[in-house]
Amino acid sequence: MNVRESAKRPRGRPPEGDKRRQILDAALELFAERGFHGTAVPLVAEAAGVGTGTIYHYFENKEVLVNAVFRDAKARLRGALIDGLVFERAPRELFLEIWDRLVGFARAEPVSFQFLEMQDHVPYLDEPSRALEREVLAPLWLAGQELARRPGRKGLPPETMMALVWGALVGVIKAERLGYLTLTPALLKESGEAAWAMVDRGVSNPKTKSRERARHEPKE
Repeated sequence: MNVRESAKRPRGRPPEGDKRRQILDAALELFAERGFHGTAVPLVAEAAGVGTGTIYHYFENKEVLVNAVFRDAKARLRGALIDGLVFERAPRELFLEIWDRLVGFARAEPVSFQFLEMQDHVPYLDEPSRALEREVLAPLWLAGQELARRPGRKGLPPETMMALVWGALVGVIKAERLGYLTLTPALLKESGEAAWAMVDRGVSNPKTKSRERARHEPKE
């Protein structure tokens, strides 16, 4: 079963005559399934139910189209991840909410998540797409920087923490998609706790940890 057969889009069918939306939705599914280089414009036109010329009416070329798809999906991720998120809280609480929001997005928009997790975006992203990427990552980077600055922490770069978390999440979601495991709510929660433990250990100062352990060890 391919992506188009198995995935469900939360927006439902686009309004009749909304050709640009039809093209974006069809292109998203094809890019997620086949990648940028494996997706030809005529394939997008066929999947969208429009003529190839209609694609070029809305999008100058395939690079313009894939950037529009990227920004469309990334904007939805930004909303799911950042809207209403309160950053002034205990690090573990903030981390677990971000994890839950990412999981929620992956659950609600599996095709968008699959497309955004792909590693071959960089060569074709234009500046507006890169700016949106920075906009999405900036609050998370600041949260990681704040965590690293707390007493008893060492300076593990926020970029490293973000890469660890994203890699862990992508790994478990992909494992489920490939049929290697079933992610129950309990398992997703445990996965989030494990990811937090990984990050927390990575930014903790070993000397401080040793001093903390020594204070609690019984003296002879």
